[in-house]
Amino acid sequence: MARKYEYSVNEVPPLPHLLVLSFQHVMLMFISIGFPILLASQLNATPEFSTALITLSMLASGIGSILQSAGIPYIGSKYLCPNLCGPSYFSLTLSATWIGGVPLMRGMIILAGIVEMALAPVIQKLKNIFPTYVVGLVVALVGVSVIQASVAAIFGQSFRGDVINTADILLGLFTLLLMVVSNVWGKGFLRMYCLLIGMLIGWIATAVLIPEYRVNASLLQSKPFFAFPTLLSGFWEIKFKAAMIIPFVVIGISGSLKTFGNLLAAQRISVPGLEKPDFKPLREGMLADGISTVVSGILGGMAVDTSSSNIGLAGSTKVVSRWLSVVAGVIFILLAFLPRFALLLSMIPDPVLGAAIIYCGCFMIIAGLQEMFSETWDIRRTFVIGIALFFGLSTAFLPGLYARAPQFIQFFFTDPLPTATIIAVILHQFIHLDKLFTTRKKD
Repeated sequence: MARKYEYSVNEVPPLPHLLVLSFQHVMLMFISIGFPILLASQLNATPEFSTALITLSMLASGIGSILQSAGIPYIGSKYLCPNLCGPSYFSLTLSATWIGGVPLMRGMIILAGIVEMALAPVIQKLKNIFPTYVVGLVVALVGVSVIQASVAAIFGQSFRGDVINTADILLGLFTLLLMVVSNVWGKGFLRMYCLLIGMLIGWIATAVLIPEYRVNASLLQSKPFFAFPTLLSGFWEIKFKAAMIIPFVVIGISGSLKTFGNLLAAQRISVPGLEKPDFKPLREGMLADGISTVVSGILGGMAVDTSSSNIGLAGSTKVVSRWLSVVAGVIFILLAFLPRFALLLSMIPDPVLGAAIIYCGCFMIIAGLQEMFSETWDIRRTFVIGIALFFGLSTAFLPGLYARAPQFIQFFFTDPLPTATIIAVILHQFIHLDKLFTTRKKD
C-alpha cells in the first residue's frame, strides 16, 4: 500500500533529508525578505539600516517558525507552518515608519501582536463573526495590499516622481515571465525553484544591462562575514500614535484571520481524517504567531506571519513533518548573523524584487478567492463582499479623497485590507440579523 505521506507531521526525517528539505523551505521563506528590502528602499534608507532591518526580521521569522512547530506546551500548532515577514502589515508599517520612524513602527507592530494573542483563546467563539468567506476575503486582500509597492518596484520606482526607465520595466517583466514559464512548463528542479531561478537570472541580466544595479563589491567587503545583528537607531524608544491604533488593531485582527486560515489549511493536510477542525492546536498556533509578532516589534524587525506558500509546498511534496519548520527556523536565525549576505540581499534590483512579489501575490489572491467560494454562495454574501471591496479598494484608488475626509472617517478608511475587513464583518452581522432573531425565537 502506498504511503499517504513521505514524512508525517511528527516524523523526523533522516538527517540528510531533514537538512535538504528544510533548506528548500528556507529558500521559499527568503522571498519574504523582499518586504524589508522594499520597505528600506521606499524609505531611501542607508545600507546599514537595510542590513539591520533584514537581519532583525530574519531573527523574528526564525524564532516564530520554531515557536509554531517545536512542540512547546500551550504554544504553537505543532504543524509545519513557518513564519516569515507578513505582507499583511507592509502598507501600514511603511506609513507608521514615515510618520514616526522606527519607534512608532515598533510600537504599532507590538500592538498588532497583542491583538492576535488576545484573540487566540476565543477564536472558536468568534467563528460566527468571522465566517469562512470573510477569512477568504482577508487572505485575498493580503495579496492586493502589496500591489502598489510591487508594481512600483517592477517599474524601478522607489519614490513618487522618479524617472521611469524602459529598461527597468522590460527587465522586471522578463523576470516575471521567466518565473511563470518555469512554473507552468518546467518540470522537477526547474518548477520547484522557478522563483529563485527567475530572480537569479533577472538579477544577472539587470546588473549587466543597468550599471547602477551592479553589486558594490567594496561595500560588501567592508562588512564582516560574521557579526551579531545591529540594532536600529531608536531601539530604546517605543512610540504609539492614537490615529494609527484603530488601523493596527484591525490589521492585527486581519492577520489573525489569515493565520487562522493558514493553520486550518496546515491541519487539513497534516491530519486529513478530521471531520471538523480541532481548535486546540489552532488556538495555540495563533498564540505563537501573536508572540512572534510582538518579538519582531521588540527586536525592530518587520512583523512576521504564518506562510501560506510553505504550507502549499508541504502539501504538494507530501512532506508535512513539523521538524522541517523547526530546522528552517534555526537556519534563518544563523543566516541573520551573516551581515555580508544580508547586505547582498538588500542589493536585489527593484524590478526583480517587484516581479518576485507579484509572483507570490498571485498565489495569495487566488488562495483567498478559493476559500471565499469554498461554500455555497448566496445573495447576502454578494453584498457583503461586494460593498467591502468597493470601499476597501477605494482607499488605494482615492487616497486624496480620504485625506480630505473628516477625522473619524480617516480612522477607518486607511488601507484596503483593514477597511474591507471592518466593513465585511459589520455587514455580515447586519445582513444576518433576521436569521439571528429567528433562531432566538425558536430557542
